[in-house]
Amino acid sequence: MRLESDGSSQKKLVTTAACFMGLSHLLYLKEYLKGALFALVELLFLCFAPFAIKKIVNMVTLGEPRPDLPVKLRPNSMFMLIDGILVLAIVAIFVAVYVISVRSAKRSYKEYCVTKRLASSRTTVDSVLNGAFPLAGLAPCVLMLLIFVVVPLVFSICVAFTNYSAPGHIPPNNTVDWVGGQNFKELMTGGNSWSKGFVRIAVWTLVWAVLSTFTCYFGGLLVAVQLKESGIKCASIFRFIFILPYAVPSVITMLVWRNLLNGTFGTVNRTLQALGLLHGTIPWLGNATYAQVMCIVINLWAGFGYFMMLSMGTMTAIPADLFEAAKIDGASDRQILQHITLPLVLYQTMPLIIMSFTHNINNFGIIYFLTGGDPAVSDSTTTMAGGTDILVTWIYKLTMTLQKYNYASVIAVLIFAVLAPFAVYQFMNTKAYKEGEV
Repeated sequence: MRLESDGSSQKKLVTTAACFMGLSHLLYLKEYLKGALFALVELLFLCFAPFAIKKIVNMVTLGEPRPDLPVKLRPNSMFMLIDGILVLAIVAIFVAVYVISVRSAKRSYKEYCVTKRLASSRTTVDSVLNGAFPLAGLAPCVLMLLIFVVVPLVFSICVAFTNYSAPGHIPPNNTVDWVGGQNFKELMTGGNSWSKGFVRIAVWTLVWAVLSTFTCYFGGLLVAVQLKESGIKCASIFRFIFILPYAVPSVITMLVWRNLLNGTFGTVNRTLQALGLLHGTIPWLGNATYAQVMCIVINLWAGFGYFMMLSMGTMTAIPADLFEAAKIDGASDRQILQHITLPLVLYQTMPLIIMSFTHNINNFGIIYFLTGGDPAVSDSTTTMAGGTDILVTWIYKLTMTLQKYNYASVIAVLIFAVLAPFAVYQFMNTKAYKEGEV
């Protein structure tokens, strides 16, 4: 079949390419190798289609209850959901290849309109081989991203819209059903113990993330300024001592502090009693407010050393000419610190403040190993959420103890919705991304 070289055949070419993958290459463009490969992909997909349809239907229904069958033979809703997501990922790959085939046909036709002749067999083979090399290199990475990143994320999001929870909806003994946005409604606006617990923990998580970030940052910055500006001869020794809490694994230090702050036999209370400064005991970790304050204080003790070293490194990189010029102009040490040192340090370390904030929202170790989320509060009996639990530690309890996977997924989705903009902003401000744009 003949093509017109004035561009009038483009609609016919695209329509043919859209009807069956590679058909335009075979009929019009005479690119037989490329067309055969595209057609082979579609033929394989057509053979796969009945299996894919079955898996997608199973994902939609999540199985029917079969109490007459042994437990091992009953439909497993979660397996059906995972299989369906994997099949949809394969369908997405097929759609992407389909689009590539249509664009390839359009590109070949545009070349034909310019050169007034079809590509030779040798040119087609070279084009396929040149395109196959990067494709073969990227394919494993794309597959790994789909299987190990995209599919688990989509699965977690889907679980948030089901009733996957104990005791009545745990496969394979029972099936799971789609419930839409009911879980979000119950957690966020339900007016019950779950919604009250969620609001309380969400507020504390935000307070914890903000205070733990800024106390560590400005605490480290203050110590760095003191060590640099005071001219202490043994500043290196102090730097070494201050970095030790950050260098020691947090699991060990948090467990040690947990024993030190024990309200009954802890070393802190006993020392205060021995010095006559305390009569009775202080429930450092037994009262919700005290425990929250101690979480922030201990996190400051453990984390300020990192920002101290970071700030000192940034201050060292500031050109000495700036300070000399400021002194020549009559600036005092305070003015130099206020108008030169601090602005430059803040400019260089601001992205790390954002990273630290997002990290502290999910800072499981400090909370879990220091307090375990305790002490108990009014809604803890129902939700198992203690006075110092943040969202990520509550997710752990919901999944490992209560088996409320639906609520845990809702919380995970909300955390992702909050942190994703920070991650995108951080990525878009990296040098690699900006250079990539250029």
